[in-house]
Amino acid sequence: MEATGVGLSPKLALEARGVTLAYERTVIFEGLDLAIAEGQVTTLIGANGSGKSTLLKAFGRLLAPSAGSVELNGRPVKSMGTRDVARLLAILPQKPLTPSATTVRDLVSRGRHPHQSLLRPWTPNDSRVVDAALAATGLSDLEGRDAGSLSGGQLQRAWIALILAQEAPTILLDEPTTFLDLAHQLDVLRLVRTINRERGATVVMVLHDLTLAGRYSDRLVVVGEGRVIADGTPWEVLTPDILSTAFGLDALVIPDPSSGSPLIVPVDPDPGSTTA
Repeated sequence: MEATGVGLSPKLALEARGVTLAYERTVIFEGLDLAIAEGQVTTLIGANGSGKSTLLKAFGRLLAPSAGSVELNGRPVKSMGTRDVARLLAILPQKPLTPSATTVRDLVSRGRHPHQSLLRPWTPNDSRVVDAALAATGLSDLEGRDAGSLSGGQLQRAWIALILAQEAPTILLDEPTTFLDLAHQLDVLRLVRTINRERGATVVMVLHDLTLAGRYSDRLVVVGEGRVIADGTPWEVLTPDILSTAFGLDALVIPDPSSGSPLIVPVDPDPGSTTA
């Protein structure tokens, strides 16, 4: 059942080694091993409550394993300073709290904090990095707006601009398309793919939409029942058998006419039935 067709790069961005993750007495993963190769878009998928976001938090040092270790660029993250981690890894949580009375530019500028210190104040290069992040996300004309006044899609792009300004080579995104309509979901995922291809960034994200995950990812990791159920390319992972095992979903998988990536078509158990 497990797909294993993706070979790992010799160089790893992140690695979970024998990791046990739990909330109080509820164990989510026990003895989990998972390596994330540099330069790929890896998407974690699974049924609700399968532990996708929990695993992402562990990679981002927001949740400490009760056993095992998480390594970032070959170093245990628990041994690294906060500023050192932030220079290497950026994380966008599922529901980031937007500061009040903050302009878009000020919000994006916060991405430069890991590079600041008493001995290294703000420099012209920091301004150039922020300018480039605003331009890359199409927000240059909105930089003076209050971030709280933006639409959902604009605000998500502002948070991604902050991540860009941070210049971390590894990026973690927890459901970056939540609460967005389809057009804005596509905008965000195209931007993520562009960041990966043009900057060589390693991206690990959590998505619910399986078809979009298949379109915009190099690798899919299906988690559930405290383990990795499947791991491979979208075509290796998004199979009827794996969809049935991981999601209880009866579906056809066909090539998307637009992208050629897997398109998930749920099967009606009674095609002749109608709903009023």
